[in-house]
Amino acid sequence: MDVAALERYELDTQPTVVDCALYVSGVRQSEDLPLEELYDRARELPDAFVWIGLHEPDAVGFAPVEKVFGLHPLAVEDALKPVPQRPKVERYEDVTFLVVRTARYLPHGALTETSEVIDTGSVRLFLGTHFVVTVRHGEAGELRSARLDLEHNATQLALGPWAVVHAILDRIVDGYLAIATAIDNDVNALESAVFQRSSGTSMEHVYQLKRELMEFRTAAVPLQRPLLLLLDKQTFALPKEIRRYFRDVNDHQTRVIEQIVNHDDILNSILQARLAQVTIDQNNDMRKIASWAAIAALQTAIAGVYGMNFEHMPELHWRYGYAGVWVVMLASGFALHRALRRNGWL
Repeated sequence: MDVAALERYELDTQPTVVDCALYVSGVRQSEDLPLEELYDRARELPDAFVWIGLHEPDAVGFAPVEKVFGLHPLAVEDALKPVPQRPKVERYEDVTFLVVRTARYLPHGALTETSEVIDTGSVRLFLGTHFVVTVRHGEAGELRSARLDLEHNATQLALGPWAVVHAILDRIVDGYLAIATAIDNDVNALESAVFQRSSGTSMEHVYQLKRELMEFRTAAVPLQRPLLLLLDKQTFALPKEIRRYFRDVNDHQTRVIEQIVNHDDILNSILQARLAQVTIDQNNDMRKIASWAAIAALQTAIAGVYGMNFEHMPELHWRYGYAGVWVVMLASGFALHRALRRNGWL
């Protein structure tokens, strides 16, 4: 088996390869060729490129891809790490390496102290003149639908590898917007429940949603810097049409950041309001305890005086003295109770 056939065998037998195709003038070619031959054909034509997509590959499965496209070892190391990485864009000679965090919203019936609202992943992209390599980690941010949509839009796909990058970023940022809208519903529901004392909403619920929002913020907000670098003419000389597409993605990203900041501010306000409610409830409880203690102290004082066993005390030998003391105790207690209740202590 020759080297090209071996490479083809390794790619075909790796379950991490989601799809691999040659595109010429925006049209997918039907050739079933080894990766190296597809890349050779792409380099022969000015408007052709290869797009290979992988899902959580290991070093062995990614080795043929690294060899065929001549990828830098440092970028390959970053691409294969399953741990989350901060969104970034880097240049390795003629190859651009891009890291993007993906996210998806997890539907849930009711928010609890352990509700998982956001699931994150990442996409790492290698971009050359005639190739695009996408490496996806996690379940969030599937790219098959993005590929199918692009294949039905030959005009955009004909713009080359940067059109693929735009389609992926646009899909991811649109996903951010959908998540921000879903979180907005959660925040509104939580805000309404906090001010209903019978709702059972606790600070743990607020804190859990704030944690999930923080995870989403960590994934989404840092993407703005790579987008600004891509729009910088001195850093990346992108075609005018592609730059227009990326500008639209950046506008959507700005909306996402604004919504995240708004949600964070609202959750902070909800948390402060809930803390204030707890403080007020505790103060009310202390006032009630103090009020009942005052009523009890009054009765204790009266009983204590008549329990001193002095010989000369008012009405000590009166026939109705015992009943009279009870009347005084109950009347004074009732009067004090009414006074405290009138002043809002009970």
